[in-house]
Amino acid sequence: MRGKIKVIITNDQAEVKIPTGVRMLVRRCCTAVLVLEKFEDPAEISVRFVDDDEIHALNLKYRNVDSSTDVLSFPMGENGVYDTNNDTGAKILGDIVISIPHAISQAERFGHSLQREIAFLTVHSMLHLLGYDHEAGGIESVHMREKEETVLTQLGLPRNGSYYMGDE
Repeated sequence: MRGKIKVIITNDQAEVKIPTGVRMLVRRCCTAVLVLEKFEDPAEISVRFVDDDEIHALNLKYRNVDSSTDVLSFPMGENGVYDTNNDTGAKILGDIVISIPHAISQAERFGHSLQREIAFLTVHSMLHLLGYDHEAGGIESVHMREKEETVLTQLGLPRNGSYYMGDE
């Protein structure tokens, strides 16, 4: 029996109107990753939509990187051990912060919808919250990409081409 999944979504940017259905899509992405990973406990995830200035400030503060980025993940657990919300018993997995302007730019660059880009960023970050890391490259990076594409395909959002951006 799967535990209840609570996804708290806040829109902290005013640049872009969030398309109808995106909040439900984000919830579906979070749930799909937890199902894929056989995470059975009740879980809480926070997702924030921000602008480039806000994600730039967070990237500088927490990663010492002086630039904006598409998404940041703030895992609350380590080695599969998570804080628990005493009121609900849910495992607090962490926070996902998505730059909506950055997501729009990437969707255009990769030739897919904003919905698919937000879904990709959510799935990618959920895997980080569960302990996956691609920073060092190698096999873990490959496994992470495979899991991302598995979830997106299950949600009806398969990759529609290459992410290769080289000269044509």
